[in-house]
Amino acid sequence: MTDPSQGVFAISVAADLASMQIQNLRVYERRGLVSPARTPGGSRLYSHDDVDRLRRIGELLGDGLNLAGIARVLVLEEELRALRSRDRRRRSRTG
Repeated sequence: MTDPSQGVFAISVAADLASMQIQNLRVYERRGLVSPARTPGGSRLYSHDDVDRLRRIGELLGDGLNLAGIARVLVLEEELRALRSRDRRRRSRTG
C-alpha cells in the first residue's frame, strides 16, 4: 500500500473526497489547517491523510467551531495521539 502521507490527489479530487468546495481547501491551506504537497509546477497534491484531515475539519465545522477553534482542536488531537503512543511504548517496555 502507498504511504498515506504521500500526495496523490489533485485539489478537485480531494475536494470531492472530502465533500467540500475547492475554494475552502485553499482557505484551509492559507490558515495552516492542511499542508498539501506540491508538484514541481506548483500544483497541490493531497494525501489520504490530508483528505482525512479535511473530513475532520468538516466535522468540526458541523459542530459549530470556527477555523481558529478547529486549528486548536487539531493541535490538541495530535498531542493526544503522541502522548498515547508514548504511553504504549512505555507500557510495552515495562511488561
